[in-house]
Amino acid sequence: MATLKSKTGLNLLNRFLLWRSPGFSYSTTRTLETLAFEELRSSPDKPYTSTAFILHGLLGSGRNWRSFSRNIASSLSNSSSSEWRMVLVDLRNHGKSADIEGLDPPHDMFNAAKDLANLVKSHGWAWPDVVIGHSMGGKVALQFAQSCSRGDYGESVALPKQLWVLDSVPGEVSSENSDGEVEKVLKTLQSLPASLPSRKWLVNHMIELGFSKSLSEWIGSNLKKSGEQETWSFNLEGAIQMFNSYRETSYWSLLEHPPKGTEMGIVIAEKSDRWEPDVIQRLESLDNQKENGAEGKVAVHVLPNSGHWVHVDNPKGLLEIVAPKIASLPASYAPLHPGPVNCCEEKCGCSDRILFVLN
Repeated sequence: MATLKSKTGLNLLNRFLLWRSPGFSYSTTRTLETLAFEELRSSPDKPYTSTAFILHGLLGSGRNWRSFSRNIASSLSNSSSSEWRMVLVDLRNHGKSADIEGLDPPHDMFNAAKDLANLVKSHGWAWPDVVIGHSMGGKVALQFAQSCSRGDYGESVALPKQLWVLDSVPGEVSSENSDGEVEKVLKTLQSLPASLPSRKWLVNHMIELGFSKSLSEWIGSNLKKSGEQETWSFNLEGAIQMFNSYRETSYWSLLEHPPKGTEMGIVIAEKSDRWEPDVIQRLESLDNQKENGAEGKVAVHVLPNSGHWVHVDNPKGLLEIVAPKIASLPASYAPLHPGPVNCCEEKCGCSDRILFVLN
């Protein structure tokens, strides 16, 4: 059983905030110089046997994917022989990871993926069975698989069995092939002061500049309170560097020769404006290639009735694509610590579970 230590001046290594809602266990965790993340399990009292990492897109955070992760965990609990754990990661410069020291530049896809490996190693976890990445997170997922296959993370590494790339163009993305909305958003945010009067002010300001209400409200959701003002929950300049790396990096060679034992699912949103016909044709040709046993597999899926925000526009359809494939994977790992530890060892009757591990 874990013990609580409170010696003054000792370094905080891990901090878990765990709370129970009916049928689910959540935890939010931060480790010194590794990524912040949230953990979700549908059966908190059972040891998990498999793990999926969920990676958000530009200017987002893991919390954006809570609802979808909860739904996929519920689906897998009914259809899979494994006990699944969803790890919702805050990538460098985003969410709670934006405040962590030690995630040094360059802020690119290579280092964003390396952060995932460091997270695994720092906690002594098994390597994730599945990695799901949306938009920029999709390219981080591709880089993670590529680095795993090259041995960048050491001999103990195990490749993901499945990789899901959600509405993320795998090749270079030139500004000529972009509608410029992302660039316009970033330029607008750069023009604003570091502290803003309120979320309402920001939303109104963005709408006045011609952005949609939904996009303006989403941008506003990335503010956090700082005294009487609001500040960004992300590191804007670092995020811009990551976006530039996202646009400049290509993973066609990885998709043309996927690592043995890994299936790469590319999900194209039907109404997304990010896909050129030649890119779709190239992906479909990879999908149609015969399996030779020496390499992995690329599969292309079209998500109907969805724009770029796949988990919001058509979460049910996305679930129907992803969940059955994940459910087919065998269990691979049982943890040393099967469940959360109650902060007061259930003596005070509180509903929240909090564990602080100090060194």
